[in-house]
Amino acid sequence: MRQTWRWFGPKDRVSIDDMMQAGVEGVVSALHHVPTGAVWTPEEIADRKRVIATRRDGRPSSLTWDVVESLPVSEDIKKQKGDWKTHVANWKTSMQHLSDAGIDVICYNFMPVLDWTRTNLAWERPNGARCMRFDLIDFAAFDIHILERPGAAESFPDAVVAEAAERFARMEDAQKEQLAGNVVFGLPGAAEKFTLDDVKAHLAEYDSISEAQLQSNMIDFLSEVAPMAQDLGMRLCCHPDDPPFPLLGLPRIMSTEAHYRKILDAVDLPSNGVTLCTGSLGARPDNNPVEIFKALADRVHFLHLRNVSIEGTEVMNSLYEDEHLSGHTDMVAMVAAVVAEERRRKAAGRADWSIPFRPDHGQDILDDIGREAQPGYPAIGRLKGLAELRGLYRAFQHPMVAGA
Repeated sequence: MRQTWRWFGPKDRVSIDDMMQAGVEGVVSALHHVPTGAVWTPEEIADRKRVIATRRDGRPSSLTWDVVESLPVSEDIKKQKGDWKTHVANWKTSMQHLSDAGIDVICYNFMPVLDWTRTNLAWERPNGARCMRFDLIDFAAFDIHILERPGAAESFPDAVVAEAAERFARMEDAQKEQLAGNVVFGLPGAAEKFTLDDVKAHLAEYDSISEAQLQSNMIDFLSEVAPMAQDLGMRLCCHPDDPPFPLLGLPRIMSTEAHYRKILDAVDLPSNGVTLCTGSLGARPDNNPVEIFKALADRVHFLHLRNVSIEGTEVMNSLYEDEHLSGHTDMVAMVAAVVAEERRRKAAGRADWSIPFRPDHGQDILDDIGREAQPGYPAIGRLKGLAELRGLYRAFQHPMVAGA
């Protein structure tokens, strides 16, 4: 397991020096300032590699740019509208430029409109730590009463609709504004920032796009880019929906093992793979991330190891970002399964036997609080998670454990 760390670029509150002190081996980054659909130029890629390789005082760091997260797939590609063919061509050009720079793992997603959805970006836990939360009642209040999406109430159980109405009635204007801002926050560091009008416009364009149609559009996209990735020796890995159930009336196509299997079988190339995110997949009670990993292990190219606690037994539920060793996913079993897969790959002679992972998200603790880092990406909270995951990994490498 190669230890990596997500870094949003020079504006990130976590520095290259901080990452070195955390003991990471590689960096996960992206050119967030480049507009979605545009080409990532060799010059921009080289500049990001240079910055990652340089410490604050100008000395070389030991870090390299190992994984791209994300090379965005435009809404035009997802909908097959507008400039989608040009955007696919530009995506392929960017892929070539990344390959030329020696970067061969690209994480992306195919979520419509928003890359992830939370209702609270700094929910306080009993011990004073802060974390991100998706509250179903708050989200229903947003969808029905703030966004005023037609037919929104039909997306929720009657009890949720009633409670959302009561909660919305008690909200001050500032609370409504904060809730709306949290929901449309999207991907931290991205070039685009959506307004409510933007969201409404995007939703309107998805009115005629079913789950089957979105799957078909994704297969068309992968049929274009995956063969090229295969020729270049690159690995593409799709991140699951976050959270993994339908929101805003939009289709979800990467929420379960069955969803992944459909896409992997449709474009059956080793280059077409999976970003196995235990937090996203673990956000619904009928998903077992460990078993999903085992089923798809041969095509898992990248790991996001985080945990969520879910509140309820329905597919759609409230949840919050828990500590890495707590929550729905049995992280001990998860790391054991990854170690077993790496041994299998190494015995088979696979060059990609060591699977890159990063401690995804983290609770704000200690000096994280008030530091104003990207939501979900604190320095100390992620360091705590990395230390716990590193300890598990090393334990499974110990002769007494490995031989058990």
